[in-house]
Amino acid sequence: MADAQKFDLIVIGGGPAGYHAAIRAAQLGLAVACIDRWVGRDGKQALGGTCLNVGCIPSKALLDSSRQFWNLTHQFEVHGIAAKGASIDVGTMVGRKDKIVKQFTGGVAMLFKANKIASFFGTGKLLKGNRVEITGADGTKQTISAANVVIATGSVPIELPFAKFDGKHIVDNAGALAFDAVPKRFGVIGAGVIGLELGSVWKRLGAQVTILEALPDFLGTADADIAKAAAREFKKQELDIRLGAKVSKAEVKKGEVVVTYSDKDGEHSLTVDKLLVAVGRRAYTSELLGEGTGVKTDERGRIEVDEHCWAGVDGVWAIGDCVRGAMLAHKGFEEGMMVAELIAGKAGHVDYDIIPWVIYTEPEIAWAGKTEQQCKAENIPCKVGTFPFAAIGRAVAMNEPAGMVKMIAHAETDRILGVHMVGAEVSELIAEAVVAMAFKGSSEDLARIVHAHPTLSEAVHEAALAVDKRAIHKAN
Repeated sequence: MADAQKFDLIVIGGGPAGYHAAIRAAQLGLAVACIDRWVGRDGKQALGGTCLNVGCIPSKALLDSSRQFWNLTHQFEVHGIAAKGASIDVGTMVGRKDKIVKQFTGGVAMLFKANKIASFFGTGKLLKGNRVEITGADGTKQTISAANVVIATGSVPIELPFAKFDGKHIVDNAGALAFDAVPKRFGVIGAGVIGLELGSVWKRLGAQVTILEALPDFLGTADADIAKAAAREFKKQELDIRLGAKVSKAEVKKGEVVVTYSDKDGEHSLTVDKLLVAVGRRAYTSELLGEGTGVKTDERGRIEVDEHCWAGVDGVWAIGDCVRGAMLAHKGFEEGMMVAELIAGKAGHVDYDIIPWVIYTEPEIAWAGKTEQQCKAENIPCKVGTFPFAAIGRAVAMNEPAGMVKMIAHAETDRILGVHMVGAEVSELIAEAVVAMAFKGSSEDLARIVHAHPTLSEAVHEAALAVDKRAIHKAN
């Protein structure tokens, strides 16, 4: 049977990586189709994948709402603002989050329409010869084809065999974004980005939060000094983070979740009302590949690709969470645009060495480039400059003096190797460091650039000065 439609490009997956690839390709004049099966809370197709529906955007909405409540009940008195008897309406807060999600998923749909992208609602399966079978929600099938196919199927939460999701008591990130009330006791397995952010949301709203982390070190991927500073602030907030805690069982009993875990002191039991399992995500490639496609996956189910996201088969590419590298929306953004440009015969590139990481806790954590520990392990001679937000006038005036900026530069060339931050608004400040590193900048370059006063960005300036022991507002 002949394929119903032919395109220049088919994108399987409408998440961050996929919709960027589709839109950029359409901008370059290609005839594009995108297949996605995500169903929103209203039961309709919702483009944007995990990020827009149950990840980046909704979590930031709840983080902001919970932060406003926390500030009202814990921070405003120092400003002379009194608020007694404050309460939180969780339904309204979650409703606001849902409205924001719908706004952005609808925005992607509008962009598809404006760029004349054909949108298919269903599940895509790659067949031999760059053909894609689409299975609709009602089970009907159709096949379309294209010169190029981009796989952007994303990732799904890892489910533990002894703590299976039930959507009510034991939940994944989507479930933890949709509670109808503040749990009195909230347990989290995993002290990574998702665990810390959602743990922070419900802690600010009044929950007793316990986070169990199997690894012995807190935020092992971050620079050790930044992780230490962040852990200190979380302890002040009474986030109970237990390291080296290996969970072996989670059972629902009489509406509660009984968690069994062990650490250096033996076996323990923890009872909570809700349990979030946030131990990571895995590539979503199940039943994606038909016979004879030639596309290969690794031991973790990720599509094998080269540095330009080519899957080793003529006209087949893969991007985002379903391939190697960090599972970050903005990494997927750039891969999507890179591949679209390569397909259109243009230059395309992603610098994987300086992709920024951000954790939207309070204080925020952000970094890009190498840690001091990595430099030492790789025998790279380096010099380090640090500067505390406590010495920054703007941070103190905002009543957010916690945290620091740490800059690492090559000891001989002074080229910036990494910048690491914990503090107010560092999710925004990290961009300056990324730009500097992208242009192979040195710490002296940043040290000699005039930064406005009073601003939080002065912490970056002073950290750059501190690399050569020239910081003005702290003893060197």
